[in-house]
Amino acid sequence: MSAGRGHTDLWVWNDSPITLGDSSDESLLNYRFPGEPRGGHLRVVQSVGRPSDYDPASDPEVIPHHPPKQRPGTTGTWDRGGNSLYTSSMHKTQSVDYGMMLNGNRELRLDEGTVLMHPGDIVIQVGAWHEWAYPTDAQMAFDMIGAEFPGGNGNAIGNDKPLAPAAPVAGIKLNRRIVTIDRPQDGKSVIVSDGPSPDVLLDPARPGFASQRMWVTEGCPAKIVYETLHLPRNMEPKNGGTSFRVDILPPDQSWEGTVTAEDVRRHFAAMGSPQASAWHDGAKHPYLQYTATFDYCVVLEGELVLLLDEEEVTFRAGEVALLKGVRHAWSNRSQARAVIAISSHEGRR
Repeated sequence: MSAGRGHTDLWVWNDSPITLGDSSDESLLNYRFPGEPRGGHLRVVQSVGRPSDYDPASDPEVIPHHPPKQRPGTTGTWDRGGNSLYTSSMHKTQSVDYGMMLNGNRELRLDEGTVLMHPGDIVIQVGAWHEWAYPTDAQMAFDMIGAEFPGGNGNAIGNDKPLAPAAPVAGIKLNRRIVTIDRPQDGKSVIVSDGPSPDVLLDPARPGFASQRMWVTEGCPAKIVYETLHLPRNMEPKNGGTSFRVDILPPDQSWEGTVTAEDVRRHFAAMGSPQASAWHDGAKHPYLQYTATFDYCVVLEGELVLLLDEEEVTFRAGEVALLKGVRHAWSNRSQARAVIAISSHEGRR
């Protein structure tokens, strides 16, 4: 933490699968940054924007760029300097990170390429060198997952080629997905892709709905690869893995009363998890689901109501729900669309 930034840890886990069904608050666990090889953590990072009269010469936190070295007091984190009050160091962690832009703007700097992130943008940091600059006040959520670094350098492995972004969908604004990685030939960090997710699933029974799959980890530690969306869809990952998606939910009033049990069955089958449907007579919501997963749910836009067996809780943009394998549904009772990022980790009941 510095004068220009800080963070709030929301959850910590030190092994996978994550245990479900208990009431422990594991946000209080000790952890090492970036996390255990089979663990990780969920945090929200706050950064203060650079003022117009900022003078680097009077900044007490300026550290010039330098050759790579392990960050003191840590394992799995390397540093190349470049710090200031309004810029992070150029750093690399032994992790795969799901980054979700909540509000404001952050500039993501790589060895080759710079992008400005806006609210609703997603970045998949696949063990890459990167640096953050803060042109405005901003908040960003990170789900950091322990990764495997063959050879110790964390450069890309395998031949899984990036997939082309999905074609535009009429009437639906899709979210931006940025993927970064370090090239195997020289270890330089680069942008693998920047655009809509290649994997967008619609629901004919709910016009305006879109499920955008962002990334998959097949196990824990995660692999450092160029792409994972060629793998089958599944709402319940195995082998300590994760499945990360961003769902766009139209107002319930635009479809309620017309959705049938067959529509719901078809939807969950298309999601790769027909067993996830908890539809029953008298259910609070047709798309009620029940999975053996720990779901980190971050509302990116709009307002949603979380429906549980005995409670309802309203969530607005920037708020986070942690669901430990509970039966639930998300209801959009507003007049506008809502967008939610959901990172599902394999759970053990």
